[in-house]
Amino acid sequence: MLFLLILHAVAAVLAVPLVRAAGNRALYALALVPASAAVWAATTTGQVRTETYPWVPHLDVELAFRTGPLPWLMLLIVGGIGAIVLAYCVRYFPDRDPDLGRFAAVFLGFAGAMTGLVISDDLIVLYVFWELTTVFSYLLIGHKPEQAAARRAAMQALVVTTAGGLAMLVGFVMLGEHAGTYRWSQIAAGPLPEGGYLATAAVLILAGALSKSAIFPFSFWLPAAMAAPTPASAYLHAASMVKAGVFLIGLVGPVFAGVAEWRTVAVAAGTLTVLLGGWAAMRQHDLKLLLAYGTVSQLGLLTVAFGAGSEIAALAGSALLLAHALFKAALFLVVGVIDRTTGTRDLRELSDLRRRMPGLAVIAALAIASMAGLPPTAGFVGKESLFAAFEHGGVADRAVLLALVAGSGLTVAYGLRFLWGAFGHKPEVAVTLPQRAGLGLTAPAGLLAVGGVAAGILAPLLDRALQPYGAGNHHLSLWHGAGLPLLLSIVVLAAGLVIFFGPGRNDNWPRQLFPAAEGVYRRLMSAVDRAAVEVTGATQRGSLPFSLGMILVVLVVIGATTLALGGSWPRGIRLWDTPLQAVAGAVIVAAALLAARVRRRMTAMILVGVAGYAMAVLFVLHGAPDLALTQFLVETATIVMFVLVLRRLPARFSARPLRTSRMTRNVIAVAVGLVTSGMAWVAVSGRQAVPISVDFPALSVSYGGGTNIVNVALVDIRAWDTMGEISVLVVAATGVASLIFRRTEALQGRSTSPGTFAAAGWLRAGDTPEARRQSIILQVVARVLFHTVVLFSIYLLFSGHNAPGGGFAGGLVAGLALTIRYLAGGKPELNAAAPVDAGLVLGTGLLTAVGTGIAAMVAGGEVLQSALLDVHLPLIGHVHFATSVAFDIGVYLIVVGLVLEILRSLGAELDNRHAAPAVEEEQRQKELV
Repeated sequence: MLFLLILHAVAAVLAVPLVRAAGNRALYALALVPASAAVWAATTTGQVRTETYPWVPHLDVELAFRTGPLPWLMLLIVGGIGAIVLAYCVRYFPDRDPDLGRFAAVFLGFAGAMTGLVISDDLIVLYVFWELTTVFSYLLIGHKPEQAAARRAAMQALVVTTAGGLAMLVGFVMLGEHAGTYRWSQIAAGPLPEGGYLATAAVLILAGALSKSAIFPFSFWLPAAMAAPTPASAYLHAASMVKAGVFLIGLVGPVFAGVAEWRTVAVAAGTLTVLLGGWAAMRQHDLKLLLAYGTVSQLGLLTVAFGAGSEIAALAGSALLLAHALFKAALFLVVGVIDRTTGTRDLRELSDLRRRMPGLAVIAALAIASMAGLPPTAGFVGKESLFAAFEHGGVADRAVLLALVAGSGLTVAYGLRFLWGAFGHKPEVAVTLPQRAGLGLTAPAGLLAVGGVAAGILAPLLDRALQPYGAGNHHLSLWHGAGLPLLLSIVVLAAGLVIFFGPGRNDNWPRQLFPAAEGVYRRLMSAVDRAAVEVTGATQRGSLPFSLGMILVVLVVIGATTLALGGSWPRGIRLWDTPLQAVAGAVIVAAALLAARVRRRMTAMILVGVAGYAMAVLFVLHGAPDLALTQFLVETATIVMFVLVLRRLPARFSARPLRTSRMTRNVIAVAVGLVTSGMAWVAVSGRQAVPISVDFPALSVSYGGGTNIVNVALVDIRAWDTMGEISVLVVAATGVASLIFRRTEALQGRSTSPGTFAAAGWLRAGDTPEARRQSIILQVVARVLFHTVVLFSIYLLFSGHNAPGGGFAGGLVAGLALTIRYLAGGKPELNAAAPVDAGLVLGTGLLTAVGTGIAAMVAGGEVLQSALLDVHLPLIGHVHFATSVAFDIGVYLIVVGLVLEILRSLGAELDNRHAAPAVEEEQRQKELV
C-alpha cells in the first residue's frame, strides 16, 4: 500500500516533464498509476490487508494502513475512475495546452492523497491525507487562476472544508487520547468513552464529514466549485473528494450507531440535503450546475444511508456509493463532451443532439437510468435496499422514508430534465450542430455508464464482497420480491414523471424559500474582512513605534493575565551565585537605560553592544564558555553590521518625542520587562519533568563521541533543529540581498570583480579610492592579522567537538576577518579576499549539511546520524574523527556566506548608491567638456 502512495507521488513529480515532452498522450501512461491502485484492490477482494511503518515514534504516530470492505470499494472508485478520467483528458484538453502538465501533476497528487485517506488506519495520518485532498482540490478548482470565479470558488471550498476538518481533528484527538492510541481499528475494538464525551467527539467528526461532502448547511461550496475543468468535476465532485466525508461516516458509523446525537444530526442533515439539492437542480439551465445540485442531493442520500447506523442501510449505502460514482462521473464526462463539441452547456441553447450524437445520448440515458434507480442498474439495487432499511422503523424512520421517496422523485425529474435539455428537440431553438467528438471523448463516459449497469447485474458478487461490512440477513439483489420497496420505486418513477412533465420542463419551477447558506457565508466573510480592515487600521498606522507598541501591549496583557490566573510563583529567590554576576547585571541595566535616552545613533549602538558583551560575561560566570564565545562573536558582528548601515543615516535620532509619548513608552518598556521576567521565572521554576539536557553529557560521549556537550548537541543530538536554523540563515541572506541589491549600469568604468586593480601597497586590491581614505595602520593590521584569524576560525571549526568552538563560532570569526579586509580597503579589497559569489558559498554550505544527512541514510543509519572513526596516521598519531564535522563545515560555510552577503549588500552596495550621484555628476561634467 505504501508503494501505491510512493508511485502516485513520483508520477506527480514526473507529470510536468512527461507532458511537456510527449504532449497529451503522456496522460495515457500516467493513467496507469491510479489504475494500479484499482487493480491491486481487485486482486485483494474479500481480504483485509494491513501495513505499518514508523513515522513519528515519539508521538506514537505510524503510517498504519488497513483495507476492509469499504476501503476496498473506495480504492476501486478512486483508482478506476481516476484512470478513466485521465484518459478522457487526452482528448478534452487542447493539444500542447501549457497548463496540462500542472493539471496532471495536481490530479495525480489528489489521487494519491485520496488513496492514502481511504486506507489509513491511524487517525492522524488520515487527517493529513484529508487536508492534502483539500489543498489539491483547491488547486484543481482554481486551475485557471486568471478567472475570478475560479479563484473565488477555490477559496470557498478551501475555507469551508478546512474549517470542518479542524473540528474533525478535535474529535480525533478526543478519541485517541481516551483510547491511548490513534489506530482506528483498535479504538473501534476497545471500550469507548461514555456520555457527553463520546457524543461531542462524534458530532465534531461528523462536522468534518458533512463539510467535506457538501451536506447542509455546507452544500453551497460544491455548485460554486463547478468553475473547475469538467474532468476535475467528474473526479472530485462526483467520484472521490466529496465521497471522503461519506466514506468517513461509513467508516466510523458502525461504532457511533448507538450515539443518538450522531444518528439524529446525520439523518436530519442528509434528508434535508436530499430535498434541497433536488429542488435546486430543477431550476438550473447549466447542465453542469444541474449535475452539481444533483450531486448534493445524492450525497445527502448517502449520508442518510451511512448515518442511519443499521446494517441494511450501511450495505445499501455501499451499493449507492459505487452506483453514484459511476453514473455521476459518466454524466459529467458527457457534459464535457457537449461543451467541447458545441461550445455551450446551456440547455436552452441545445436542441436535437440525440440525432447528431446518438451514441452519447445512449450513454447519458444509461447513466440517468442508474441515477433514477431503474432496473437493472446499480442505482436500483442500492435504492431498493435503502428503502428496505427504513421499511420497518418507527414514526421517525417512516418520515425519513417519505422524504427519501420525495427526494428520489426529484432525482427522476431532474434526470429527465438533463436528458431533455441536452438531447431533446426544442422547436424554438435552432438545431445544434456539434463538432465530431471522437472515441477518445465518448468511450470513457460509455465505459462508466455500462459499468453502472454491469454492477447492477452482478449485484450478488458485490454483495459477497461487502457483506463483512454490512453483515445481516439482507443481500444486494435485483429482485427481492413484490414488497414495499418495489412499490416505492414505482411511486418514485411516477412522481418524477409527473414533476417533469408538469412544471419541471419549464422555467416556472418555484424558488427555494429556505434561507440560502451561501448568503450567510458571504456575510460572514464580509464581516471578517471588515473586522480585519478595522483592526488593522487601528493597530497598524504606518508608524513603527506605534506598531511595535501594540505588539508589546498585547504581550503584556496576555502574559500578565496568564501569570495572574495560572502562574505558580516560586517561594524562594536567589539573587546571584557570585557578586560578579550582580556587577555584570548592573552594567546591562545601565547600558540599556542610557541607550534609551541618548540622541546619537552611534552612541546608542555602542551602549547596546556593551549590554551584549556584559551578557557574554554572565555566560562566562555561569560556566558556559561556548555560549560566551558565540555571544562575543555575534555581538561584534552585529556592531559591524550596525555601523555599515548607521554611517549612511543621520547622526542623531529624529526629534525628541513629546512628554506624554515618552511616559507611555517608559510604562510599556517597564511592563514588558516585568512580565517577560516573570514569565521566565515562573516557567523555569515550574518545571516538573526531568530536563532532557540531563542525558546530554552521556549522549555526547556515547552518541556524538565528543566532550563539548553544546557542539555535540547542535550537530548530533538535535541536528534536525540545526538544519532548520541554517536553512533560515540561507533564506535570510537571500532576503537581505534581494532587498538591497539593484543592478545598475550608471557606474560605468567601476569594476567590482577581483583582480581589476594592480596589487600595490599593503592591500591586495592596491591603491584604490577606498583604501586611500583609511589609515595605513588599519591596512597593515588587516594584512597581518587576516590569515591568522582565518586559521583561528578553522581551528574553532575542528576543535568544537571537544572544546569551545564549532562551525557557527568559526564562521563568525572568518566573517570578522573578511569584515576587517572590507573596512581597510572597501569592496575591491573584500572581493580580493573572497573572490567567490556569496550565494555559491551559502548553497555549498547547505548542500554539505544536507549531504551529510543523506550519506548517513545511504550508509544504513538514520538521517544526520554521525559515525566515529579512530585511525592512526604516520607522524600525526592517533586521530579521533566524527563525521558530524562535515555537518559543522556546512554550518561554517553558511555563516561565512551570510556575512559575505551582508558585507556586499549593507556595505558595498550602499557605498555604490551613495557614490552613484557623484559619479553621475562627474560623467556629466566630462560630457560637457
